[in-house]
Order: sequence, then C-alpha cells, then structure tokens
Amino acid sequence: MRALLFAASLALAGLPAAALAADKPPPPSSVLFWSQAQKESGFPKMEAHFPVSTAPRGDRVHALLPGAPLTAPSGLAAFMAEEKTAGILVLQDGKVRLERYGLGYGPDGRWTSFSVAKSVTSTLVGAALKDGYIKSLDDKVTRYIPGLRGSAYDQVSVRQLLTMTSGVRWNEDYTDPKSDVAQLFTVPADPGLDSTVSYMRKLPREAAPGAKWVYKTGETNLIGVLVTSATGKSLSAYLSEKIWKPYGMEQDALWMIDERGQEAGGCCLSMTLRDYGRVGEFLRTGGEGSAGAVLPKGWIADATREHAATGDRFGYGYQWWTEPNGVFNGLGIFGQRLHVDPARKLVVVVSSAWPEATNPARSARQDALIAAIAAQLDAEAKP
Repeated sequence: MRALLFAASLALAGLPAAALAADKPPPPSSVLFWSQAQKESGFPKMEAHFPVSTAPRGDRVHALLPGAPLTAPSGLAAFMAEEKTAGILVLQDGKVRLERYGLGYGPDGRWTSFSVAKSVTSTLVGAALKDGYIKSLDDKVTRYIPGLRGSAYDQVSVRQLLTMTSGVRWNEDYTDPKSDVAQLFTVPADPGLDSTVSYMRKLPREAAPGAKWVYKTGETNLIGVLVTSATGKSLSAYLSEKIWKPYGMEQDALWMIDERGQEAGGCCLSMTLRDYGRVGEFLRTGGEGSAGAVLPKGWIADATREHAATGDRFGYGYQWWTEPNGVFNGLGIFGQRLHVDPARKLVVVVSSAWPEATNPARSARQDALIAAIAAQLDAEAKP
C-alpha cells in the first residue's frame, strides 16, 4: 500500500515512479500538487506523510498572557472561510489580542510553515556566527560545504546565499513539475553527497555573484547544510539549543528531513500557532533566551532590512521579506505568514491552506487584513 501511495504521489507531481525506489517516502515537492482535501488534512500532520526530526522544547514555557480583546476586523469569519485560513494570532507587546482557528485546527495542533522556515534557518546562521562556528558572512560557502567546490558556487559568499543573490540559475515555478523546486530531491544524489548539494552543484551560473536576486528554495536548503556542517549539529538540535528551549516554546517543533536525515532548511517546519507567535516575539524583542543574547549585536536589524530589490512590494533581507519602517515578514506558499512590526510591538501569524501555492489577489487580501489590524491599534493609541 505504501508503494502504491508513493507512486500515486509521484504521478500527481508529474514525476515518474521509477525516479526513486518505491520503499522511500514521496519527495517534498509532491505536496505542491495535493488536492484541497489533502492540504487541509495534511498541513497539520506533515509527519504522517514525510519523515521529520524533532526540535525538543524545554521545561519552561514563555507565557503569552491575554491582552485586551481586539475587535475582530469586519468580515473576519468570511475572510477565514474564503481564504482557507486555519489560524490567526495577533500579539501586541507579547499579549494575545486575537486568536482564531478554522479547518479543524486548534491551539494544541501544529501547522507546517513552508517557507517561513527560511527565516528560522537564517536566524540559526546568526546564532552560529555568534557562537563562532561561522567566521564571517563574507566567507565563501565552499569553506563550509566542500561538495560545492568546482561548481557555480565557488565565488559565492554566505551573505549572497542568505540574500539569494548567488547568480546561479534556478526555476521556482510551483506549477511546473519540471522546475528545479519540483525536481529537487527526486534526482538520486551523487555518492557521498547531501541531496541538495548534489543537485545544486550541477546548476549553471547566469549572473555574477551579488548581481541578481532570484528566489531559490534550494539555496536555503544549502544554508541549512552549511549550518549543520559548521556546527556539527542537526538543524533541529541547534534550533532546540538556541531558540526552542531558551525562549520557552510550548511544544516540540517537527522539521521535514531528506533520506539522509538533513532538514530541509527552506521548508516545512511544523509548530503551534502560538509558537509561531513566540518566534516573532523572540525576534521583535531582540533575540534573547533565558541565558541572554542568542544572536550577534545588530543581527536582527541587519537581517530584516532590504539587501536586495525583488521587483515586488517587499524587499529581501537575510531570508526575510522586508517592508518600510522596519516591518518584516516570513512568508510561505499556500498562505503562511509571520508578520513582525516592531514599532507597533505587533506580531501577526496567519496559517492557511490556499488552493494555490501563490495568488496575488489572496496576498493582497492578507495584506489588507494586517493593515486593518494595524489601523485599529493606531486608533487605540490616539489620545
């Protein structure tokens, strides 16, 4: 039965079942082609479909105290139904102002992050820099990932990997089964190499390092490999050590892994809605845990400012989508969002199961919801 389900998932993804042995789980890209019912049942239970590792929580939980209830924006219930929203959380100054659930999701459940994981992975780079495992963001990535030597990544720095300005060619089309993002993890790895490294080292160069921004999930996976290589620890173990335990998350996090046990740095970290909020609070309040600063001085300001123009409404930092006035976002396909607005002491989390991976109209409606929340807080603040 497992082999039949595996073959079916590959067929949905437009991938030949012969591409991988039938006793292996489906590649992560198969989720791009799930039906709506599969999304709504699978996003809160990714561990039932893919192998994962665990980032254990600690003994202490960082309390999120109740704040004054925020009047729900007009049409919120209709928004949640139309946008296939599983959860919305609004924190202000660390207090819960609004919390809503849908699609059978609830406070004790986890929901997958998709690319919001990228922002967490980049934060672990900051931790590794503070700990001395990474010497400089201007180091070449080949210092930490020897398997990339002799490839288009030879002259690419860690900073350029963080800002997705490597100049290496990549196709992130979620609707194309033959795009790089869909093919990653379906091609057998070269002997002795990590799956991502094996795939990425074969890609050609299209621009000089630092000259062109292109969104590449594969490169965030490389960042994950880099952190693992530099620290000698799995991403899950390092996440637990630097954030999950010291900040006081309420539940273990689950992170999708490949066949060799490497976490997918660019995707698929599962946590509760409130733990997403705690990640936002951790960054908003300076990146400190129970034992003090986890990140280098100035890291958050640098990571969350625009380093590359995207041609869209957001700029791009170190795996964060940036806005004016210090606002930054972690974004994931199918409607995931972690929005941090330091000036308003505001964190907004949205977990969703959009019918499409990306949709400009849905993104605009999500923007409008957050703008309405911000406007309400501004109105409250007026004398």
